[in-house]
Amino acid sequence: MIETICIPARGNHPVELSIAEVPAVLRHPDDLIWVDLAGPSEEELLQVLRDVFHFHPLAIEDCLSGVNQPSKIDDFGSYLFIIVHAIDPEHEFPLPLTNELNIFLGSNFLITSHFKKEISPVTAIKERLKKDERLVQNGADFLCHAVLDHLVDEYGPLIENIEAEVEMLEDRVLDRPSPQTLQRLLSLKHGVLSSYRAIGPLLITINRLSRDPFAVVDVQSRIYFRDIYDHLNRLESGIDLIREMISSAQEIYLNSTSLRLNEVMKALTIVSTIFLPLSFVAGVYGMNFRYMPELNWPYGYFLAWGIFLLITVSMVAFFKRRGWF
Repeated sequence: MIETICIPARGNHPVELSIAEVPAVLRHPDDLIWVDLAGPSEEELLQVLRDVFHFHPLAIEDCLSGVNQPSKIDDFGSYLFIIVHAIDPEHEFPLPLTNELNIFLGSNFLITSHFKKEISPVTAIKERLKKDERLVQNGADFLCHAVLDHLVDEYGPLIENIEAEVEMLEDRVLDRPSPQTLQRLLSLKHGVLSSYRAIGPLLITINRLSRDPFAVVDVQSRIYFRDIYDHLNRLESGIDLIREMISSAQEIYLNSTSLRLNEVMKALTIVSTIFLPLSFVAGVYGMNFRYMPELNWPYGYFLAWGIFLLITVSMVAFFKRRGWF
């Protein structure tokens, strides 16, 4: 689906156009055009990117590939080609599914292309266009900033939710460690790694937008991109902290389980050690020799029990004195 929005230089109200009207409007540098390709077919992509805007074949090939590529930015002089990744809010927590968003930024146009028909940063900014005059007054680079800013903001709640759950699991590991807790920690670890793979390249891309002298990005707009960069930097620091928390929780879990195993083994060892001499005494008096004086003695049975009790009490007292239990 192709949706084309034009913001005339002499008016603040967006106007919808057909794709056939775009070439005529492009000749007016003060007018702003936003073309959104939502779940487009190959024919629609080629019609807009190749036939109308005449973009570089390599950039068009990236849009047609259908494979998620790392975030990047390519400078073609009169326009920029940007690849970023937006979080899919419908995907199961904590593994973030990201949808690739391809952006072409020119001096008076913005092209967004995504394979999913609804992608929240684009949808949200379309709604804001009707209310926020800054989006239609400050050029295509500011409009691009608004899309990227919303995209980055959606990573915040994901990171905060993971951090909150990791803190809860840390307490649970200390109180009652279980295999289910460890499994959840590993699941959160995978979610953090997936977020890091998305945010890392995105951080580099936004850093270039905030610092490199691109012809289509105004000096004033770089300040806004720098604000996005600072936000991403905080998110990356939060991810590093969560990774340390997960590693610490895993170590606590392993130490707790090892300690519990040691306690069990110590108890079993003490019981085995006590029964060893008892088994020896029982074995001696269980031998079938004819001439064993104690066998015919009326108090032989009680003597054997006395020896058992004496050995048991002596060994328990010895273990307590050594602090073994």
